[in-house]
Amino acid sequence: MKEGFRQSMAWLHTWSGLLVGWVLFLVFAGGTAAYFRSEITFWAKPELHAAARHPVPADEALRHAIAHLQAHGAQAERWFITLPTEREPGVRMFWQGPPPKTEPGQKPPRRRFLNATLDPASGQPLADARETRGGEFFYRLHFDLHYMPALWARWIVGFCAMFMLTAIVSGIVTHRRIFKDFFTFRPRKGQRSWLDAHNATAVLALPYHLMITYTGLVTLMFMYMPWAGQAAYKDHGGQQAMFGEVFNAVQGRDAKAAGQRAAMVDFAPLMAQASAQWQGAPVGRVVVNLPNDANASVSFERKEGRDLSSEQPTVRFDAITGERVASTLDQAPQAALETRGVLYGLHIGRFSNPLLRGLFFLSGLAGCVMVATGLLLWAVKERQKYAKVLKHGGRIGLGLRLVDGLNLATIAGLPIAFASFLWANRLVPVGIAQRPAVEIQCFFIAWAVAAVLGLLRPTRRMWQLQLGVGALLFAGVPLVNAVATPGSSLAVTLPAGLWPVAGLDLVCVGLGAALALAAWYARPQSKAAARPAAKAAAAPAAPVGRPVAGEGAP
Repeated sequence: MKEGFRQSMAWLHTWSGLLVGWVLFLVFAGGTAAYFRSEITFWAKPELHAAARHPVPADEALRHAIAHLQAHGAQAERWFITLPTEREPGVRMFWQGPPPKTEPGQKPPRRRFLNATLDPASGQPLADARETRGGEFFYRLHFDLHYMPALWARWIVGFCAMFMLTAIVSGIVTHRRIFKDFFTFRPRKGQRSWLDAHNATAVLALPYHLMITYTGLVTLMFMYMPWAGQAAYKDHGGQQAMFGEVFNAVQGRDAKAAGQRAAMVDFAPLMAQASAQWQGAPVGRVVVNLPNDANASVSFERKEGRDLSSEQPTVRFDAITGERVASTLDQAPQAALETRGVLYGLHIGRFSNPLLRGLFFLSGLAGCVMVATGLLLWAVKERQKYAKVLKHGGRIGLGLRLVDGLNLATIAGLPIAFASFLWANRLVPVGIAQRPAVEIQCFFIAWAVAAVLGLLRPTRRMWQLQLGVGALLFAGVPLVNAVATPGSSLAVTLPAGLWPVAGLDLVCVGLGAALALAAWYARPQSKAAARPAAKAAAAPAAPVGRPVAGEGAP
């Protein structure tokens, strides 16, 4: 602390951001895309686009779903039905398949879930819809990563989020003129331009950055800090009892089958009763426990979007008699449950309308730029230490070269991977086995190629090349969409008002334009153009100065 509290915070801000910055960029990018995961999934299934043009009442869609499940999953223990929305026009269903056959004495494997998507108007399964993870892949990527156990991934992401929170708080303390600097941008001034960009994107969405980082930790708080719950419920049923109370389980999933077949009532009147209890709010999800059994029950969950909390009200009925059994609104609100529901709801943003969701998306992009400029600033500052060595034909150190390569692999390589996933969705044959896995492999292969090239040659020319490739891939998404699926092109979706599809194409064009602009700025400078930057580097540094970029950074 000899240098003073503010200088100590500057050191903490620099290193807490650098050590985990590459993972944070991936988390921000995946999480930002996940705000429109329903739209991405819908775009990724062009066979469903015709269904969106014929909306039907929810009770009719529910009857179609029940008829399909009776025909294909009558022996399942549980049915899950997601009713159509503006963002997902199909009827999605999941149910547990029959247990696989096993040899005598062999432990039975876990029963697998089957799924189907129906056209809500006709009730016919959209069997020709291509298999894809769509937006769900980006959503899972931002906290489960990939190719590793989910538990490990969540610990890694949580660890990085804690560093992120430290970097944000220390950054606020460090920058005395943080709001004044937000209104200052000095282009083509070397390190000052990078610092101005870092400050602007950090301050622009500062409340969002604080909120998204803190609430991200809260979503997995029971994994990171389980000890209070373990101690409080030690003699009261353990963690299962705690989760039942915390997550307000009123859906009757612990009920045992009676083993006696019984006919279920029509669910449409029950759905109307549930909606009336919520002042006319529609039902979003239906869960049927023990279908066609004497102990069967059906639960209706309110559609998201009415309030901040992720915990939506639920009403449960006896599926045989139609009698109302329980409702979350009958129970006294619990402060801890309400707090957790609001914080989690803020993080996932499902309550938001399209405009607010768009603002969240832009804030997420600002977070990506904030992390990227922070990583580049460290490399720029460190490079100045090698100015004399480079002047006499020497080489930079291994640490800086590694950081340069990782910056290039992450900041320029990830956009290539994201765009490649969208291209793969249109170009990979529809009927190929394990198709979702193939799309994901295309994502990681493209990223791996970009990362290897970036690590081998982290130069400005490589920055320009990879940013340019990313620009072409993103800008080409509407084109490959129009060629591969003409019925989903902008020429069709814009006049039809099919905004989930048209919107993704237009956003890809915007991202391509932004990457093209970045590629133009990353081009190698001539000697005449480099002189102003050299003068800027020779000028006195800013309070938290990072020197001008050299050959290894754009």
